[in-house]
Amino acid sequence: MQKRIAARVLALIIYIISSSYLPLDAKQNISLGIDNLIKSNFEYLARKRVILYTNQSGRNSEGKLTAEIFAKQTSFSTVAFFTPEHGIYSTVPAGEEVKNDNIFGVPIISLYGTSKKPIAKQLENCDALVVDIQDIGVRSYTYISTLFYIMEACAEQNVELVILDRPNPIGGMIIDGNIIKDGFKSFIGVASVPYLHGCTIAELANLINEEGWLKKDGKTIKAKIHTIKMSGWKRWMSWEDTGLSWIPTSPHIPSVDAARGYATLGFLGELGIISIGIGTTLPFQYIGSPNFSTEKVIKELEKTKIEGLSLLQTRYRPFYAKNANSDCDGLLLRFKLSNHFEPYSAGFKIIYAIRKVHPELFNIGTLSENAKQMFCKATGTDELLDALFDMKTTEEKLLQLCNKGKKEFIAKRAKYLIYD
Repeated sequence: MQKRIAARVLALIIYIISSSYLPLDAKQNISLGIDNLIKSNFEYLARKRVILYTNQSGRNSEGKLTAEIFAKQTSFSTVAFFTPEHGIYSTVPAGEEVKNDNIFGVPIISLYGTSKKPIAKQLENCDALVVDIQDIGVRSYTYISTLFYIMEACAEQNVELVILDRPNPIGGMIIDGNIIKDGFKSFIGVASVPYLHGCTIAELANLINEEGWLKKDGKTIKAKIHTIKMSGWKRWMSWEDTGLSWIPTSPHIPSVDAARGYATLGFLGELGIISIGIGTTLPFQYIGSPNFSTEKVIKELEKTKIEGLSLLQTRYRPFYAKNANSDCDGLLLRFKLSNHFEPYSAGFKIIYAIRKVHPELFNIGTLSENAKQMFCKATGTDELLDALFDMKTTEEKLLQLCNKGKKEFIAKRAKYLIYD
């Protein structure tokens, strides 16, 4: 009896040590850009008039809002905050206009309202425009689109851009997806990068700047960029490896697994043919419908390998959005930490298996023009729409299309990587 008790106590001690050591160790070794700015006593911003592009995801590693930190500083003055889609507290639903506001005695200027780009007058009394916002590493997520327009405005008005760098939560080694086809750029795809680019926000900004993608009257312009790097972050790290707490970046990204789910299923939601878990407590982590043949779909998916993802048979009920208040049979996506995970390609493997079992969902004549346009904007091409709804298209061909241009981007990206 005593031996059994001793064994259980030892097992508990080992569990406590093993479960707490890694995140604590990681947290001690990672400093965000904002942390390093604070450590320098804000030296780089001293005596400057500053605008901060941020929302509630912009926080130091202890969880304090960068907006509050800036508002209370006396070594420089914060004249305004710019905020993107979803607003300063990330509560405004997707696509809904964000109003101007005020926080900590500083005006909030919406860049998701009457204008998505700062106008010259807003930058008149600004010496530096600082960026501290948590991106999710997916091209169609609009925080990068807003940054792109901010960069253009800074280049036009000769305002320095200071980027407080943050981790790519999906990781710095995962690159997946096609490059945007000519003629398909939009606010959910402004830069010629794959669907998952594997860059931090600073790396991506420098790539955009140096590759000549900023334009004015058809001519290339450049922003003056200063990066305040992270310390301790490595490309192989997932979000969990950082030891940082996840702050919801938007209403449907309440967790880092929701970000992974968005990378996997988000573009499929544009079609409106199947539920992807919007309206549940696990957005982008379910896929199904009331008449979904789950077992047959799973059997089809057993024919293909999806690294870093397991798919479990389940039933769920959305409270709103597609199939609201109806029980859906379907799949629950469970993510495993792997730098070989390719979310975008995995999404096409899943939808290909669903097409094999439910061909009735893939009648392009039933799609609205808006659904077609949004899917093409999200994927950056019309080729994938045509291929997906052509029943003769093989999985191999679909995967070739959804990774078109990736190899060329990987070679281009190498010049702009800040971290090993």
